Parts: sequence; C-alpha cells; structure tokens
Amino acid sequence: MEMLFKGAAKLSINLTPEQLQQFSVYYQELVDWNRKVNLTAITNPDEVQIKHFLDSLTAANAYDFNSQPKIMDIGTGAGFPGIPLQIAFPGVKLTLLEATSKKVKFLESAANKLGLLGVEILNGRAEDIAHDIVYREKYDVVLSRAVTLLPSLVELALPFCAAGGIFIAYKKGDLREEVEQSAKAIALLGGKLKEVITVSPELFDDNRSLVVVEKVKPTPEEYPRRPGMPEKRPLLP
Repeated sequence: MEMLFKGAAKLSINLTPEQLQQFSVYYQELVDWNRKVNLTAITNPDEVQIKHFLDSLTAANAYDFNSQPKIMDIGTGAGFPGIPLQIAFPGVKLTLLEATSKKVKFLESAANKLGLLGVEILNGRAEDIAHDIVYREKYDVVLSRAVTLLPSLVELALPFCAAGGIFIAYKKGDLREEVEQSAKAIALLGGKLKEVITVSPELFDDNRSLVVVEKVKPTPEEYPRRPGMPEKRPLLP
C-alpha cells in the first residue's frame, strides 16, 4: 500500500501501519468477491490504491473528517468512498446505501472482516430511504461517487443533508455545463453551491474535482420524487 500511503500524505492524511493493513484486507476482499459479483473493472493493486482508495480520500480536501461527522454514502457500490474514509477516520459514523443486494452482501462481509465500528449498511434506493424520518436530513456529510449526473444526484443527496451540512460529489472532466444545469435543482432542494475543488494533478492526471453543495434550508417534502424520476426527468433550468 505504498502508493496509497504516499498519496494520502499529500492530502495530509498520515495512515498508520494498522490502517494500511486494513486497506490490504479490503483490497483482497474486493478481488476475491469480484470473481463472483461485478464490483469493479479495476483490480490491479496499484490502480485500486490510486483510483479507488486514494480517490475516495480526496474528500478530505473539502471537509475535516476528524470532527467525527455522520456520513451518508449514496450508491456506494463496493464501498467507495465511504469505507476508505471510515478506515482513515475511524471516528466517523458511516451509513452505506446500496440498491443491489449482492453488493450489500459484499459490504457486510468487508465491514466484518475489517472490524469497522459505527457502520450501517442499507439495502435500498435513495428515492425511498430519503423519505424515512430516521435518515432524512440527519447527516453532516453526504457523499456520492460515480453515480449519475449532478442535477439528478442533487435530488438524491440533499434530502439526507441536515441544515448546515454538505453534499460532496466526486466528478471527472469538464464540469461547467453540468454545474450550470444543476443550479435549479440545488436551489429547489435547499442547497447552495459552495465550491468546485480541483483535485491536485500531482495525485491524478484525469481532471478530477469535488463539487461541494451546502444545505441552507429544508428540502420540500415531495423530494426526492419516486424511484427513477430524478434521472428520467432531472430538475433542469
């Protein structure tokens, strides 16, 4: 995990030998399960360290996770970015939300093998779970990586954010048009665009960014709309 260790240090995250061992166990679980469940196309150890583990940790550019926030990771898949952040910042309280039951079984196995504390794993869709009072507007930080376009993503994520919380979307490429198209959805869902952070080219050479949205007022009760609607009919300007 040398590449991960060096990359994390550039993010001012000093991973301990115990944490690096956890990442090694996580990698092995990922590769073993990937033979029977389609979790990721990236399995090379160097690529996993950089494109999955280190990429997940870049959210530390946007938020101080040492403050032990409550985190919701929407559409987590194989656990990115939530599990790497939980390993690096063991004080956080993490909820992983995933709609595919086979991936949920992997997440449960991985969390158990890694001995992660304070992790809740939910099998369901954001459109449904966001209307449950147990989860609605209860999180300091909501994260999503490689799920869908920003106008749709905002509708899935902001209902989980508590007032004063933030939503961080992991993105790649030229985002100007996508950010512009999300303006209506952000305002309607109770958010305000805070910043777009360019991830250091030292770490990645494929133009990665973090879109950070603040939650400034409650989300209207009717959002998110029923499953599938945020993607089929995004709230465009």
